[in-house]
Amino acid sequence: MSLPQFFFYVFSTIAVISALMVISSRNPVHSVLFLILVFLNASGLFLLAGAEFLALLLIVVYVGAVMVLFLFVVMMLDVDFGSMRQGILQYMPIGVVIGVILLLELVLVAGSFVVAPQLTGAAALPIDMGVQNTKALGLVIYTRYVFLFQGAGAVLLVAMIGAIVLTLRHKVNIKRQDPVRQAARKPADAMKVVKVKSGQGL
Repeated sequence: MSLPQFFFYVFSTIAVISALMVISSRNPVHSVLFLILVFLNASGLFLLAGAEFLALLLIVVYVGAVMVLFLFVVMMLDVDFGSMRQGILQYMPIGVVIGVILLLELVLVAGSFVVAPQLTGAAALPIDMGVQNTKALGLVIYTRYVFLFQGAGAVLLVAMIGAIVLTLRHKVNIKRQDPVRQAARKPADAMKVVKVKSGQGL
């Protein structure tokens, strides 16, 4: 067994075990930590496959930003997970249906290599060995798939704005600025001239 094969089995075994612990842990904080471990081992597998850009992207974006955000949200929110698990049985049938559909899709994808091996690389782009991985990925994204890339960015932008709008709550007793009202304010509304007689106060 060569050294790359050894690390492949190590990374894949730890990733599979960590993925099982993500869905079996009772503590949500432990689930997030196991998910971080899954991403770290997946980045190691990407490095073994020669996709160093995807490996660094997985660590920087998912482990460094998304998972840390999930961890802080889970730790800071006072969520009663016991009450959430009480109604899990009523969603069990639809969960089983979705799980069976995903399992069939995985079987079809895995079986396509055996049924029709000639279709595996039919839609693949030709690989130029003289171009670095990051440069080749950038050329593909910003030339052939530029509209899909921009569309994905627009979808993420709309999702971010929607999440902010849905979670924004205005309290009654808190004073807030109204930029439209401030911009339309006239000098007559801002001050009032009061004539006070001599020797009298306001």
